[in-house]
Amino acid sequence: MSSSPTLNSKAKSNGPGRPKDLGKRAAILGAARAMFMELGYAGVSMDGIAARAGVSKLTVYSHFGDKESLFSEAIRAQCQHMMPDDLFDHAPKGALREQLTEIAHAFFAMVSTESAISTHRMMMAPGTGDVHIREMFWDAGPKRTHRALADFLSARVADGQLEIPDVARAASQFFCLLKGELYALMMCGLHGQPTPAQVDEHIDTSVDFFLRAYAPR
Repeated sequence: MSSSPTLNSKAKSNGPGRPKDLGKRAAILGAARAMFMELGYAGVSMDGIAARAGVSKLTVYSHFGDKESLFSEAIRAQCQHMMPDDLFDHAPKGALREQLTEIAHAFFAMVSTESAISTHRMMMAPGTGDVHIREMFWDAGPKRTHRALADFLSARVADGQLEIPDVARAASQFFCLLKGELYALMMCGLHGQPTPAQVDEHIDTSVDFFLRAYAPR
């Protein structure tokens, strides 16, 4: 007697190796992120990533193809984790100020971690690599985030909550406000991790400034 299709499909979906493969991918990404921050792009090899992740080099290549793809995916995955797509949901989820404040907190939390600071320092270092590496970093991280906010702002302009002639520029201005002097001091090693109260004050004043600039006239 043949097995039922339902049982067959269930067995296939739970077949050996599937959860393990996802675990290996996560381990590879985690190892890659840590090593790129510690050693810079040029100082990292696929062999080293494989050893740190506890997998074979063949497994690393089967998941990501080459080091450039792995670098790009490591940046993209981190940004997606810290600032998921639903954060920029176009449908109103409450007051505009609350939505922008939520985005602001997620962004500042992402860029102000020690690992993020290290990554940005690495990208500015002369020995990081050619322009292509910097372009990959920009496309996988900042560009994706800027575009998501620009789309969000466009939706708020369309429903009359904001008056913005250039949403792409406004998105850049918003993120620059959020970084401000505090982020510059952290990048220079002149300021440690801010307290929650300092972060709240910094974000509240930045969001209020942005909303005053683009409030409907």
